[in-house]
Amino acid sequence: MSISLHHALVPTWIQMLEALDGLIDKAAGHCAEIGMDDEGLCSQKLAPDMFDFAYQVQSATSHSIGAIEGVREGVYSPDLNAPPRSFAEMKQVIADTLSQLEELDPSELDGFIGKKMEFRFKEFVIPFVAEEFLLSFSQPNFFFHVTTAYALLRAMGVEIGKRDYMGALRTMPI
Repeated sequence: MSISLHHALVPTWIQMLEALDGLIDKAAGHCAEIGMDDEGLCSQKLAPDMFDFAYQVQSATSHSIGAIEGVREGVYSPDLNAPPRSFAEMKQVIADTLSQLEELDPSELDGFIGKKMEFRFKEFVIPFVAEEFLLSFSQPNFFFHVTTAYALLRAMGVEIGKRDYMGALRTMPI
């Protein structure tokens, strides 16, 4: 059985972004309990040289629908815009990303196979073909940022576990 590029990426992006949305709900509840505002948690980092929680959420969306947009344009560059600084804004960015992912035409993604494109950051350039960019660069980055967001919330005392991270599994219909 062969698997399409769309199926290898999009359903998992949706699953994990929906889970991330749920994590943000739990973060908001935690902040309300301890009297912390959104910015207080959004600015937290796991280490001084890492980006904060808000950036982790933004990067998860950037390495999903942003990666698709990069393939379409032939160039992907990191999103250097200021990330959303409130839970409501983060949830809106995730909702917009989910909507765009759900609207993707599977044949468009499979049409990307073999398409040349580049990752660019300042003078640094990495040449790719689309499928290798999506599978070997964006997908690992996507998981890195979702996992880092999860770990940051755990470190801040938000009561979440592996089920919260995993989200709704795509199980066999009964």
